[in-house]
Amino acid sequence: MKPEHIVMQASYYPKELSWLSFNERVLQEAKDKNNPIIERIRFLGIFSNNLDEFFQVRVADVKRRILLNKLPDANFDEDEALMQQIQDKVLKLGQDFNVIYDDILVALNEHNIHVVRPEQLSEFHQQWLLAYFKSEVLEHLSPILLDQNKNYSEHINDTMTYLFVEMRHEKSHYALLEVPTNRLPRFVQLPAEKTRRHKTIVLLDDIILYYLEQVFASFFSFDAIRGFAIKLTRDAEYNLDDEIEEGLLDKMSKGLKQRLRSEPVRLVYDSALPGEMLKALRRRLGITRYDALIPGGRYRNFRDFLAFPNVGRRYLENRPLATIRSHTFDHFTSVFDAISHQDILLYYPYHTFNHFLNYVRQASFDPDVLHIKVNIYRVASQSRLIGALVNAAKNGKKVTVMVELKARFDEQNNIQWAKNLDEAGIKVIFGIPSLKVHSKLCVIHRKEHGQIVQYAHIGTGNFHENTAKIYTDFSLFTRDPEICEECDNVFKFIEHSYKHFKFKHLMVSPVNARERIDELIDEQVTLGKKGHIFIKVNNLVDKELIDKLYIAAQAGVKIRLIIRGMCSLVPGIKGFSDNIKIISIVDRFLEHPRVMVFGSAEHTQVFISSADLMTRNLDHRVEVGVPVYDRNLQQVIIDILELQWRDRSKARVIDAEQRNHYVRRGNKKKIRSQIAIHDYLKKWESNRAHQ
Repeated sequence: MKPEHIVMQASYYPKELSWLSFNERVLQEAKDKNNPIIERIRFLGIFSNNLDEFFQVRVADVKRRILLNKLPDANFDEDEALMQQIQDKVLKLGQDFNVIYDDILVALNEHNIHVVRPEQLSEFHQQWLLAYFKSEVLEHLSPILLDQNKNYSEHINDTMTYLFVEMRHEKSHYALLEVPTNRLPRFVQLPAEKTRRHKTIVLLDDIILYYLEQVFASFFSFDAIRGFAIKLTRDAEYNLDDEIEEGLLDKMSKGLKQRLRSEPVRLVYDSALPGEMLKALRRRLGITRYDALIPGGRYRNFRDFLAFPNVGRRYLENRPLATIRSHTFDHFTSVFDAISHQDILLYYPYHTFNHFLNYVRQASFDPDVLHIKVNIYRVASQSRLIGALVNAAKNGKKVTVMVELKARFDEQNNIQWAKNLDEAGIKVIFGIPSLKVHSKLCVIHRKEHGQIVQYAHIGTGNFHENTAKIYTDFSLFTRDPEICEECDNVFKFIEHSYKHFKFKHLMVSPVNARERIDELIDEQVTLGKKGHIFIKVNNLVDKELIDKLYIAAQAGVKIRLIIRGMCSLVPGIKGFSDNIKIISIVDRFLEHPRVMVFGSAEHTQVFISSADLMTRNLDHRVEVGVPVYDRNLQQVIIDILELQWRDRSKARVIDAEQRNHYVRRGNKKKIRSQIAIHDYLKKWESNRAHQ
């Protein structure tokens, strides 16, 4: 049987269930007692934040497919079965979450940090809390009274927790009360009563519930009142109309308003909520049988726990790793002299992101710099990059900024950045209507000895100084004239997508990336058992590419994959995919780079890219991958991947069932790759300084 025919029989692990498997790995970190206790509770926040986005995007997509089941290519039964599997897995994870949270509360108590409810407080603390409620909290509470025959879902902000309140007087009356965590701290630390050794924290939710009667008593008569926490999640997609006369900024603004009115996909509620109240709530929020109903613990919006304060000793959270400086950048006064000396590779957050910011900062006032081009997908709220670009414009530089307005959940920020940049006299472009621009490019034109010389930055992560402290990402700085020219052509392609551009070095989606990756895999297939492929990405779900990897595995090619998130490839099937091994690493930093290594020894080809191996990234976005030609830098990337492959602390095996078993240590050294990589890069930079 030909390999092509074998592939046609292949199954693919559902990407939605694979995503839940990834979030289960996050939950494992919350459970892991080897992690500092404050980090464990923050992992609960990460898990919750991830799950919100999962329902807003992934589950919403499944729901849309179910509701459109009358279309010719729809598969109603399959999608309904998938929705049920999602529901079952989410419920199981929710049960695990509650057990872990209770365990963490016990552990916090052992470290003299007490998260308590108001009724558990002493008289001293209750008096303080009442005063705090009256002076700080009450003024922010504005109930929404619920009529029986009206849908109130569009009045709910799906980033917030609400209390569903019942007032009983002959019959029940209902209200919604927003917990104002956008204006007040979620975690209220009480003053010390006897000893400073013990720290007491009360959640804002519990404070409001405890004094709920005082919110309503001035205006309503009731015999009893009670409230329960709820959270609604909406579909995050929106439609943009095709009215040509309407500008893209206006369309995006309209689309964001439309999102606020979009369909619910999940209602999470306190499992103590009585059945008759749940029925009344569903009716008033328009919750259908296709929406996930998730009973949970007392609290909602656990993503706030990402910012859970460490009010105890420093050892209760991770010790920060010292950032590493690039010897090459530090050796030269000018960043352009440094890059002219040799290509420079940085790996965040181990290397400082300040090197990139300094690259743009120096360009903003260097008399020889003529033009700065950069594309923005996500940037920090107080972005030093934006400040440098505005300064460049003030200094008479030509500045072109490609702003991606459709960066999900950053649309509003990017709309405002686009307006600010335009007001500063900067040329702002919005890219190709049908394609998101997700590349990470910054090209600088500089006049040197009467010639225009180009410098380029190509990276795997966003130009965001905050996430650069917690996301691992590669940045390559080069003066290679052919690569720089091709990077410049990417900007021209974005502005003039109808023009034809040929890329010899770069992998550019949707121009040549898929074709180039196919060619690289085919080259390894011709080598058979001597072929090697080593890929690290966030997600691998493109079925065409998975089929290519299956064929390569059947030809004898040894394939190693490090996949952080979704993985639809099924490894380890005897005679089919048993040449494919997959691991996933979840640790203190979010693994984010996309790297591809083909071949071995002197025939190795190494690429870093902004693109995951998803259909959207290969066919429906502008993405850029770059070959790393410098052999020393190639070796650094390979060494980092090898350290991760040998991880025996935070690596999980991705098997056919995605059971998330940790990689067995056996008699091998216990390596925690993120710490080992820091040590490796520190030594590497030190050696370069002494060469």
